[in-house]
Amino acid sequence: MRGKLRCNMRIKIPDILIILLAASLTGFSAFAAYAKPKAVRVLIRGQEREWTFPLDAEETVTVQGPLGNTVVRIHDSRAWVESSPCENQTCVASGHVRRQGAWAACLPNNVLLLIEGSNDEPEIDSIAW
Repeated sequence: MRGKLRCNMRIKIPDILIILLAASLTGFSAFAAYAKPKAVRVLIRGQEREWTFPLDAEETVTVQGPLGNTVVRIHDSRAWVESSPCENQTCVASGHVRRQGAWAACLPNNVLLLIEGSNDEPEIDSIAW
């Protein structure tokens, strides 16, 4: 029987288990990579109260602080400090935040605006870069 190869291999139970394990790991990896991301929320924290809204909400929140009222606005999947009674207005100048981990704060008036969840990779700002 020259020239003919005989293959006498049979698939055994351990082989089937390894194939099933590899297929399930591949499926889980694909699900984890392409699954719908967690809901993105806007957290507004004042001195005495806290608010949570979805990022796609249309809201205007007035937060009472020691200096007066800070107005935070959520519109068009962005959030920002619209006005504040603080002297330097850094929180207003920080502009719109929309990505997970982004924030704006009015420290003199004890107001924090934070984006929670994950709609994208965290934004790299010029200071961190």
